[in-house]
Amino acid sequence: MIVQLVLLHLGSVVEHMSNRRCLTVKGVNLGSENISSIGFLMTEPVFFFHNSVSLSSISSQNILLLLGLITSTSRMNSIRTRNRVVIELGFLLVVILIVLSNFKVESKCSKGCDLALASYYLWNGSNLTYVSTVLETTVDEILSYNPNIIDKDRVQAFTRVNVPFRCDCINKDFLGHVFKYDVRSGNTYDRIANLIYSNLTTVNWLQTFNTYPADRIPDQNAQLNVTVNCSCGDKDVSKDYGLFITYPLRPGESPEFIVANTSRDRGNTSLDPQLIRQYNRNVDFSSGSGLVYVPGQDRNGSYRPLQLSKGISSGAIAGISIGGIAAVLLVAVCIYVGISRRKKREVPLLSAGSEGNSNHHGHGSGIPLIKTSELAARAGRPSPGLSGITVDKSVEFSYEELAQATDNFSLANKIGQGGFGAVYYAELRGEKAAIKKMDMQATKEFLAELKVLTHVHHLNLVRLIGYCVEGSLFLVYEFIENGNLSEHLRGSAREPLPWPTRVQIALDSARGLEYIHEHTVPVYIHRDIKSANILIDKNYHGKVADFGLAKLTEVGSSLQTRLVGTFGYMPPEYAQYGDVSPKVDVYAFGVVLYELISAKEAIVKANGSIADTKGLVALFEDVLSNPDPREDFNKVVDPRLGDNYPFDSVRKMAQLAKACTHENPQLRPSMRSIVVALMTLSSTTEDWDVGSFYDNQGLTNLMSGR
Repeated sequence: MIVQLVLLHLGSVVEHMSNRRCLTVKGVNLGSENISSIGFLMTEPVFFFHNSVSLSSISSQNILLLLGLITSTSRMNSIRTRNRVVIELGFLLVVILIVLSNFKVESKCSKGCDLALASYYLWNGSNLTYVSTVLETTVDEILSYNPNIIDKDRVQAFTRVNVPFRCDCINKDFLGHVFKYDVRSGNTYDRIANLIYSNLTTVNWLQTFNTYPADRIPDQNAQLNVTVNCSCGDKDVSKDYGLFITYPLRPGESPEFIVANTSRDRGNTSLDPQLIRQYNRNVDFSSGSGLVYVPGQDRNGSYRPLQLSKGISSGAIAGISIGGIAAVLLVAVCIYVGISRRKKREVPLLSAGSEGNSNHHGHGSGIPLIKTSELAARAGRPSPGLSGITVDKSVEFSYEELAQATDNFSLANKIGQGGFGAVYYAELRGEKAAIKKMDMQATKEFLAELKVLTHVHHLNLVRLIGYCVEGSLFLVYEFIENGNLSEHLRGSAREPLPWPTRVQIALDSARGLEYIHEHTVPVYIHRDIKSANILIDKNYHGKVADFGLAKLTEVGSSLQTRLVGTFGYMPPEYAQYGDVSPKVDVYAFGVVLYELISAKEAIVKANGSIADTKGLVALFEDVLSNPDPREDFNKVVDPRLGDNYPFDSVRKMAQLAKACTHENPQLRPSMRSIVVALMTLSSTTEDWDVGSFYDNQGLTNLMSGR
């Protein structure tokens, strides 16, 4: 709506501007139009637009700026009568509400989804190993979504494979995933986009997300951000589909062709081609290029339904915003009336610094939130120093519900005991759960874990279901069926884990840590990585748990803190000086790798004697220092494995663990590099030339055994 807005208060603008002092803000940019001046008379507020302004384009920040100027100007006038002020502010309230009613709230993404699929067109010379490398997954993962592949080492060129990846909300702006690509000699943006990533990205996208000009891409020792778009569904089209394939169009591919060739049962046309057109309204299929989004099938061959968001709609947010600003204005009127009454009774000699200060409290979510400073208060105790953290109120349980689900926290339901409390099995609202009951002294750890797990979501991190703060502190997690890694390695009641399963658990755990180190803002540091804090689900995949000691920090920084954690997993810089960085977790993860090989505890007691102890790191350093460590390796490898392990694979994992536990934190690899190394280790392709995929010489040497 284009409006010429002229507000003239009590007389001629010309007369006021010629006879009175005026405050002017020059060049204030309201939305896309420029207001050349906004004048406020010291006694009569006058503001006007020289240009036609689209009210729907004015930003809320600038509206608040106007409100601030109006309010501050109103306070300057000490002789204005109370009734007159109320009338004028009321009139301004009407004007502002008219402006706000024209706002168009632009909806952007707030979260992504755990799973999307990329349709990779295999070119001549590519194979599944190569695809798994550039799209940061494993061959086995790809095979699970492509059951039509008979021989993973011989896949027909010029066909498509579906590759799983995580669909993130990038910069709260769009859905996609950023892959990291190690540049090789001769690479160009065009080659990377059109060949290496098989048109899943574009040259434009590469230039947007990287700092290198197109003609100055380094030949080596550089990494590029490769952004691939994705979709999590559209409820306005259908609620039956929540898993989507990012599908690069090729010439001659119509919706009918896509439907027939994306189904796991080739030729099955259960999807309506018209549905593809509805999901991709602005796509010209005859062009044979660009991306389209197609409903895909999961590992079980099923179409996943859309997971509807529980958040507040953009319309509701707009209504709340308008109502909030209206309330602020009304409160301002009331405050002004109260102040004006008091001024009549006060000595009219006030300094500029005597203006009342207001405290502002807020948070960036549109859903009901509860401050954690209230948590301890609910539990009946003060909470000094605990403020500013918010928790999604929708995950709060009552004490009665938890007590009923655990038979009053009976011993029969107790499944574990940790440093800060006991863990109980329960079934809550149709879902199996593990409830951690924490002592009141563990408030800090409770809040740390609550803060991390309500903001961080990943398949390889244990999922938080809810919490309770009545009487004690309770955290409710998803129930992980197979206990923790420590029990499997050293528990006599457990079957020994096969070597491939150990590698998979290492890879899963590394992915979870990589996520909190490199894909969250701020970065989180776990600080208590150990085999007991890696849980194993029913499919023998690993999940990182227990974030009670987690610390957040800025990317690339380190900080000093008090010593917490578990001895045997602490790196030298942390144990001696309290320095904390992501490399603390890397060191501890290296110890876990040694545990996976040996099934020994982090601190080894020779002959069961406490006096004669040795760290697992030192034990393996002695073994790896030998020119031919095969014989010594046989002494430290888990005897329950027998001869059922490939020596070369065990040796490479030990070398990776040695790199992780380097005394100098700067020389330890990042979790991203560790994930890549473990991906190579989990591949069974015999003719994989690691050097052909990585220009990182250290990683090449590591995985080549040098």
